[in-house]
Amino acid sequence: MRIALVSVGRMKAGPERELFGRYFSRLADSARIAGITGVEARELPESRARRPDDRRAEEAAAIRAAIPEAAILVALDERGISLTSAQWAADIGKARDAGRSAYAVAIGGPDGLDPTLRETAHKAINFGATTWPHQLVRILAAEQLYRAITILSGRPYHRA
Repeated sequence: MRIALVSVGRMKAGPERELFGRYFSRLADSARIAGITGVEARELPESRARRPDDRRAEEAAAIRAAIPEAAILVALDERGISLTSAQWAADIGKARDAGRSAYAVAIGGPDGLDPTLRETAHKAINFGATTWPHQLVRILAAEQLYRAITILSGRPYHRA
């Protein structure tokens, strides 16, 4: 199974991009130990539509086109549920063990995710009740995916 992190918007150069790169590199380096065949990060352009609903709809179509075929889709959204790191790792492990081809995590643009994308996702997950800047969400997602891989492989990074 592959893991795909699909995000609307571009990560700007700077400390946020470096921190994302650090966790994503760790994720990529550790993936095979946990039975993950590869990882990828895809950046999609923000929609230029005038209305927020139209922007969300266009971005949802781009996300759907960017995720691997037959992937399990997890939407990162403030309306989602809170999971512990161990619960998210278990969800990834179930997908892997079920022979799914890919596990895709989607991060919307500044206007959030289109409701239809969120509703059709396997799960919608939040990182707490607060609203996070887009670049920080990407860092958090990379770190939590890396943490999930270490949990699945029995490595000591996660200490619960």
